[in-house]
Amino acid sequence: MEEQMLDLLEEICDDAVVREERDIDLFEEGLLDSMAAIELLVAIEENFGVEIAPTAVEREEMNTVNKIIEQVRVRM
Repeated sequence: MEEQMLDLLEEICDDAVVREERDIDLFEEGLLDSMAAIELLVAIEENFGVEIAPTAVEREEMNTVNKIIEQVRVRM
């Protein structure tokens, strides 16, 4: 699951840095914006069957690769 998430995040963020720097703030670094975040949530649901409503989590709960992976993991 983790490798799949890294592939997904690398594709959406369009940057391989997500693999090496898994605790950087993706929003602050400009790797994710609100549209990309919605795209990510849709992709998570399609790939993992995990629904995360945009209103269900705060941005600070999903602003790094590690936090995103953890949010998916606890919902599986």
